[in-house]
Amino acid sequence: MAETIISSRDLHLYYGKKEALKGINLDIHKGEITAMIGPSGCGKSTYLRSLNRMNDLIPTVTITGSVLYKGNDIYSPRTDTVELRKEIGMVFQQPNPFPFSIYENVVYGLRLKGENDKQKLDRIVEESLKAASVWDDVKDKLHQSALSLSGGQQQRVCIARVLAVDPEIILLDEPTSALDPISSGKIENTLLELKEKYTMIIVTHNMSQASRISDRTAFFLDGHLIECDNTKNIFLSPKMKETEDYISGRFG
Repeated sequence: MAETIISSRDLHLYYGKKEALKGINLDIHKGEITAMIGPSGCGKSTYLRSLNRMNDLIPTVTITGSVLYKGNDIYSPRTDTVELRKEIGMVFQQPNPFPFSIYENVVYGLRLKGENDKQKLDRIVEESLKAASVWDDVKDKLHQSALSLSGGQQQRVCIARVLAVDPEIILLDEPTSALDPISSGKIENTLLELKEKYTMIIVTHNMSQASRISDRTAFFLDGHLIECDNTKNIFLSPKMKETEDYISGRFG
């Protein structure tokens, strides 16, 4: 049996009075890539952000239910959200490097922890950029602005920035939707290589991407989790008619 690394139980989320998540029960398996699919506005990105409390930053949000990670509810008042977000890192839809050097982007989280050992920082920068498959592109310009890179390179630097603090889980919110097909393919290959070491959850509108890289796929519709199963089953023999309709393009 696959080991569950994070799970939600009866998770409801409201923006003001609007219910965006309607009692989500979902287990995420360690060492797998889980894809979240569904039409725009169905709750998949909202759910993703609930897994490291990014929705806390929105003043109108109310959340009930629980998200268990390592046996603890992350919504407990005792949770240190800074530590939580180091362990459950996030890569956004638009590449969002900080407006400083590639090197300083990657070490940002380490510097926040007070790490100043240059040898250690140099080693982690190289390891993280290699793991994100962008080292060869940037190794001779580490002290140039990350904003000078192409969109695909910027996104891989953002992945390296998450890797540098050694997370357990990486959340990816449509990480290739702003990129061209070649850059998207490079990021997909990077994610498949990273699966050896990390658990990943990816929101994607791209069905073929979900079918190519994920182990399991969760289908969301109107704030409900309709079903979650092995990706092959979701795409070839879904249990629910709504899933079949979406996969076959009859709506969404």
